[in-house]
Amino acid sequence: MTANPGSSPVTIRQAQKEDVETVLNLIDALADYESLPRPEADARARLAEHGFGPRPRFEVFLAELDGKAIGYTISFETYSSFLARPTFYLEDLFVLPEYRKIRAGLALFKNCVRLARQRECGRMEWQVLDWNVNSIRFYEQLGAKRLQEWLPYRLTMDDLATLDQ
Repeated sequence: MTANPGSSPVTIRQAQKEDVETVLNLIDALADYESLPRPEADARARLAEHGFGPRPRFEVFLAELDGKAIGYTISFETYSSFLARPTFYLEDLFVLPEYRKIRAGLALFKNCVRLARQRECGRMEWQVLDWNVNSIRFYEQLGAKRLQEWLPYRLTMDDLATLDQ
């Protein structure tokens, strides 16, 4: 799929099992960009299994320019009991910094919008780091609204283990 005919030579396609190393390299690039540690070997193995194994838990789409992967999304569905519809959740959207001016991020985002609509999702959600003003500006220019009434909470694996005792 071409992003927007005439506006960008970027193509978007669903990643396949043979793309695992490419996807992992892009995840490493995102970690570097966000100053986070890269996934270790065991996490990389889980990412490969969870994304491309017999029971995928998420899906990956790649943005390519002249056959080179320059960005990706990771997404999955959750469910809203009040809407009685799935929610399309965008976990990662990342484009290598040197390719950010060719609308690859927009092409990836619009691919997610298209998928959410095809799947009759009641909404599409994602999170943005508070320091990432470029991403915040990007999403708000597209009409996205920052939620004020919802506060994110998290339990880590260690927290879960403690509570499960």
